[in-house]
Parts: sequence; structure tokens; C-alpha cells
Amino acid sequence: MLPTYFISHGGGPWPYIADMRAMFSNLEASLVRMTQELPEKPKAILMISGHWERKTFGVQSSPAPGMEYDYYGFPAHTYEVKYQAPGAPDVAARVAELIKGAGFPVDLDDKKGFDHGAFAPMAVMYPEADMPLVQLSLKSNLNPEEHMALGRALAPLREEGVLIVGSGLSFHNLGLRGPQAIKPSNSFDAWLQETLLNNKPEERSARLIEWDKAPYARLCHPREDHLIPLMVALGAAENSKATCVYHDEGIFGGWTASSFRFD
Repeated sequence: MLPTYFISHGGGPWPYIADMRAMFSNLEASLVRMTQELPEKPKAILMISGHWERKTFGVQSSPAPGMEYDYYGFPAHTYEVKYQAPGAPDVAARVAELIKGAGFPVDLDDKKGFDHGAFAPMAVMYPEADMPLVQLSLKSNLNPEEHMALGRALAPLREEGVLIVGSGLSFHNLGLRGPQAIKPSNSFDAWLQETLLNNKPEERSARLIEWDKAPYARLCHPREDHLIPLMVALGAAENSKATCVYHDEGIFGGWTASSFRFD
């Protein structure tokens, strides 16, 4: 059975920008290590990115997804990069089947391309772009309970060779950088570590559903789009042990960020 992951995916197209890649060297090492520590090579990766939302859940179903340059203000060459991993229509159909079986409306989307929440970490994890990749949207209500239930519905994929990865950021306030971000991001990260690592599964899930009661919660996540992928990853491995697989401090002068594995 494969583990699930919540990864902090870095900033914009960072693997394609030398100074940003250097800043995220610890993240890069964790993503490389992640592929090396898997118990088996996945059939495909299902990526739940904080950069794709729909009114109902959507599953990327193209056999050859294009690119979405969903960022601004970066060097011109980053709007020309190609990460040409194959899609996996059969996996997409299975994902939609499981979601529908759990009572959620779901659509297959053959127009959706890879956004940077998916292709940036994958460019480090699988630089040859030879691992089939399917994206799954968030639901735009960003309801923690509903996304945890979505994760539960997807749990059978873990025995079917599909690696479930929630791709977001454990701290995501783009307007709060430098020293003023240190205390809020450290405090929220400490709460997240305590919640995930030191609580029984039912208590852990309950605490996460009420994540906005955590210290500095709304300062760290003015909008929770980058935290909700964690709910999906945890829901798919709800009774599993959590391990912190990446932890960094001082990003953009003050951010603390972490990633977690559930198995």
C-alpha cells in the first residue's frame, strides 16, 4: 500500500529559476527523497493542487495535458517551459468512479493542463516527465470536512498503485514576508506538527477540520486553498502514522514550511 503526502510545493516555477531553486534546496532534496523511499514505483500520481478549483470536483482526463502558466511577474523563459508527462485517462476514470461512489458530483475535464502546483514539484521528482500524472481539483467551497471525505473515497487507490499527493503550502500569505512572518508561520507550523504527529487519528482529523482555530490561522492562510490539499491526503490515510518529511525556516525571509507523509 502506497503512502499519501501533503507537500509544500514552493513558489511559482521555482525549479526553473536558479536563485529560487537554491532557496528551495531543502524542498528539492525532500522531493527527490520522496520518490526514492516509496515501497514501489507508482502506476501514476494523483495530484490535488491548491491551484485548481471548480464548483464540483473535476478530474484531469487528457492523455497529454498541456501547460498552464498560472503565475505572474516571473522571467520570460518560465512561460515557455514544458513538462510533458503523460496523462492517465484510465486512472482519471477510476478516480471519478470512486468520487461518484461517495456521493459527490464529479466531471472529467479533458482541457485542463498542468498548473504549477503540479508541474513544479514534478519537475524535481520526475525530471524525465515519464511518470503519468493526473490532477484532481479542489471544490471551491474549500470545506475541510468535505475534502477529508473526498480523501476517504480515494483511499482504495493506495492499493492500486496510485500515489496521492496533496500539493499546497503549509504557510500561504504572499503579502506577509520577511521578519514579520516569522512568529505567525512558526506558531502555525508548531500547531500543525503537534496536530499531525502527536494526536490519535480521530483527534487529529477533528483538529484539522477546525484548523482556523489554530494560532495565527487566518494570518497564515487568508484563504485556505493551499491548506485544503492536506485534508485530502490525510483522509486517504486517516488511520496512518504521520511523519514530517520536510521542514524549512526563513523562506522569503520569514516563512516556515513543512511537508508530511502518511503511512
